[in-house]
Amino acid sequence: MAKQAKLDAKGFRKFGMIDNLAYAAGDLGCNMSFALKGTLIIFWTQFMQMDSVVYAGLLLLVQIWDAINDPLIGSIIDADHRRYKLGKFKTYIFAGSVGLVVAGALCFLPFPGVPDMVKNILFVAGYVIWDAFYTIANVPYGSLLSLISEDPGDRASLSAWRSIGSLAGNMVPMIILPFLIYDKNNNIVGNRVFLAALIMGIFGFLCFQFMIRKTVIRGNEYVEIGEEMPKFNVLKAMGNFLKNRPAVGATLAAMGMFIGIQGASAAVTVLFQSYFKNVQFSGIVSAFSMIPIIFFTPLARKMVVKFGKKELATFGAIICVIAGLGLVFLPITPDNNGVMIYVVCQLIYALGMGIYSTVSWSMMGDAIDYNEWKNGTREEGTVYSLHSFFRKLAQGMGPSIVLVIMVALGYVEADKGNQTIEVATNMRYLVSYLYLFAGVMQFVGLGLVYNLDKKTLGKMNAELAARHH
Repeated sequence: MAKQAKLDAKGFRKFGMIDNLAYAAGDLGCNMSFALKGTLIIFWTQFMQMDSVVYAGLLLLVQIWDAINDPLIGSIIDADHRRYKLGKFKTYIFAGSVGLVVAGALCFLPFPGVPDMVKNILFVAGYVIWDAFYTIANVPYGSLLSLISEDPGDRASLSAWRSIGSLAGNMVPMIILPFLIYDKNNNIVGNRVFLAALIMGIFGFLCFQFMIRKTVIRGNEYVEIGEEMPKFNVLKAMGNFLKNRPAVGATLAAMGMFIGIQGASAAVTVLFQSYFKNVQFSGIVSAFSMIPIIFFTPLARKMVVKFGKKELATFGAIICVIAGLGLVFLPITPDNNGVMIYVVCQLIYALGMGIYSTVSWSMMGDAIDYNEWKNGTREEGTVYSLHSFFRKLAQGMGPSIVLVIMVALGYVEADKGNQTIEVATNMRYLVSYLYLFAGVMQFVGLGLVYNLDKKTLGKMNAELAARHH
């Protein structure tokens, strides 16, 4: 006889580990598609031989569209009051996951011999198609956290497990891909990237299906519109977002992270290609630096209860700043000693990032609640998608600006993994300053702007609970 699940006061299955695993699987599915994004610059500038400045311009163009696309889809989801069999958010996630099976591979069509204009079209078209499906899946997925449970501890747990899903979705490709997509001369092989993207798309689809089947939505997905409640207004919702200090603070921190760390991705590859002379090792180093996140994640819930989310995240940002200073000023030489110092700094940096990342999504869930607390409306899709808008704007700005800086510092795409030692040394310092910048921006956003400390969060949750009951 099957064991009957325990139910809560509302008749839903009680929150438990299956909720954490299901939510983690959703971010694992997202990252199976997202993980290859850091390879775009190397693929298009080194394998496809696209001019670096042209690529930077096209990347910024598609990322601006990417950023605009998020709040548009978020507002569509918020304004959609149709009753779906799977529920509103799960239905959109399912639709996006189907498209992502092949959409990621469209960004890596391996045709280096076609004319330059065709390359430009292939890049823009592939990216736009991938982005559309990714957004359709990712925006409602991010919005779900605040609906799975109202309990702050549960949300912290979901955020921590989302970080685990993200970690797994990044670590596995990070370790394996450099051995698969680069040859013995440290040069990227386009056909291998395309095949890897297809395989990852299929695996990501399976992760999404597990998440859809096992997630229980305990909050109300649908805000009924009656005479007493004004109809959904996109401009007003955007205005509310900009007045939402927790959302703005969390977004500033995320933007700094993406401009710095995502912007550094291409320079990191060149660093290992031409400075340390071992691009395959880059994946192992990056994965090794994530060990602190693995150890901290199980402690996240207890630490949040004891210290508070803002307090923990700010402490993590301070650690990142310290590690960033180490990367800039310590003697990271192009030998084994330099690699060891680089790895130690990355481990310390990862500890700070781990502390921040395990609570970051829960902080956005609280920002959605803050919007309801202050303005009387939840607007999950719009608040989350505007957060995603600025994140994605940063994801475009970072690599585009950094690639132009790389060219100014001597990077030549035709030289592939054989840049001069002067260029390689420039990459060593560029990477270090970018990591430091990311840490400083996180401290500003989380420590100075985000205003939901432990005491204020408790007051907000108590008042919202009184309203709901």
